Amino acid sequence: MKRIVVEKKILEKNDDIANQIRKTLDSNHIFGLNVMSSPGAGKTTLIERMVEIFKSKYKIAAIDGDLDTQRDAQRIAALGIETVQINTSGACHLDSSMVYKALNDITLDLDLLIIENVGNLVCPASFYLGTHKNVVLISTPEGDDKVKKYPTMFNVADVVLINKTDIAQFVKFDVEKVENEIKELNPHALIYKISALKNDGLEPFLSWVESNIVSVKNQ
Repeated sequence: MKRIVVEKKILEKNDDIANQIRKTLDSNHIFGLNVMSSPGAGKTTLIERMVEIFKSKYKIAAIDGDLDTQRDAQRIAALGIETVQINTSGACHLDSSMVYKALNDITLDLDLLIIENVGNLVCPASFYLGTHKNVVLISTPEGDDKVKKYPTMFNVADVVLINKTDIAQFVKFDVEKVENEIKELNPHALIYKISALKNDGLEPFLSWVESNIVSVKNQ
């Protein structure tokens, strides 16, 4: 019982700060996107593709969460956008207090803020960060059993990207099975099949992102 009470207090405090972040994003007309997945599913590559396509049209910044190193943040920053690295020193997720502090190092004259969460299919799903939407990647080399094994992550997703579909047949990943399990858990989630590395199948997802940027900008 004590453990449950402590957990509730932690999440309530997290949500309070996340609501402040959301107000900041809304008041500055910035669309916030939280990108989550297991390690190696392709988050950074996806963000690179988004930046490459959108940076000539929109002002973008990124917050990158990882246990250690600045490797992913360096890749994104190399594309010429403002990027802040958060090293969690062992924590398996970003929380709103981390993001709130990182916002102090970002110019808020933006259209799009992308948060790359720590690679993990469990903890990040429980911590609201104040963003408008959640994107979850599942990559074919992970296996097609992950949706039912990690349901909370897929329940909080607004979009699920099935990544590395170009090699699905070689790793015996049943795309149709995964699509059906996502729809069963979360019928409102949009599902797109992509290969971020090869820049295949991204157009519908990018159109969705752009429609949200415009919607928040016009609020």
